[in-house]
Amino acid sequence: MTFSSPNARPISIPGFNRGSPQLTRNGELKHLLTTEGLPRTVINHILDTATRHIPLNDGEVETVPLLHGKLVLNLFFEKSVRIRADFDIAAKRLSADVLDLNTRVSSTSEAESLLNTINNLPAMHGDLFIVRHSQSGAPYLIAKHCAPHEHVINAGDGCHAHPTQGLVDMYTIRHYKQDFQNLTVAIVGDILHSRIARSDIHALATLGVPEIRVIGPRTLRPSGLEQLGVKVFDDMEAGLRGVDVIILLRLQNKRVDCAWLPSTQEYFKSYGLTPQRLALASPDAIVMHAGSIDRGIEIESSVADGMQSVIRDQATFGVPVRMAVMGILAGTAELATTR
Repeated sequence: MTFSSPNARPISIPGFNRGSPQLTRNGELKHLLTTEGLPRTVINHILDTATRHIPLNDGEVETVPLLHGKLVLNLFFEKSVRIRADFDIAAKRLSADVLDLNTRVSSTSEAESLLNTINNLPAMHGDLFIVRHSQSGAPYLIAKHCAPHEHVINAGDGCHAHPTQGLVDMYTIRHYKQDFQNLTVAIVGDILHSRIARSDIHALATLGVPEIRVIGPRTLRPSGLEQLGVKVFDDMEAGLRGVDVIILLRLQNKRVDCAWLPSTQEYFKSYGLTPQRLALASPDAIVMHAGSIDRGIEIESSVADGMQSVIRDQATFGVPVRMAVMGILAGTAELATTR
């Protein structure tokens, strides 16, 4: 089930909503395009593999030859310094060769640039394509034209999906809570435009979380949320009561002073995470945010830096999870060395 956003601008592709192109007939991962429809066994395999890539206790980072001789191509039509850096570091720790392609184009030429990229896929001789695009469905279109040995990872497409960040969030939750079966998880903020929210909701449901809540103003919530089995809250205090995990979403400035929100001050007054609101959650609740954080708008600094915040670890887990995805896609997920 996919819920809609007015700005998603999806590209029409067979299988787009089903996520079917990302699995082989044997159920193995061929591309990572979305968490929607991703089997629990595949998600757990990714999370288990990521654990092997966590830095050692002394902070030493191992470089392993899993992707030696492989070429990773970054196709970032949409800018993201942090996500690109995570993929770059992950690829290099796996001993891959990395090439950044110049895909910076204006919005008026996005479609033409995407088609040019697809036409040039055979000449690129890549093994893994990391694709980030402002149009929902762009990674699917590239995956549809890939050769059998080529794999696509969706690094964020429009308002549709951000599967690797969703998996990072799942890893973080499992690291601190061990089990998904008895959790209540609240996702707070701009659900309407958030590809992370979509990826998290699908993954949480697949992993068996019994209660998923979304909290936010009505203007920033899409239609169809209830069909996903989530509970919807207008009121922040009611939505946070008794939750085990709080996932805060980034509020982009362009949503403010328009039809969606009157001001950042009003947003913080109603939906900012303060110590008083955090106290309504379970005593051992964790606070998450994929970044970048807007202190004083989405979260109070004392909470962002407090004992229940796992935001720093969440960022640290980004590289190991992306290493796991890349290694599994390349068919070499087993480490050649043991610890």
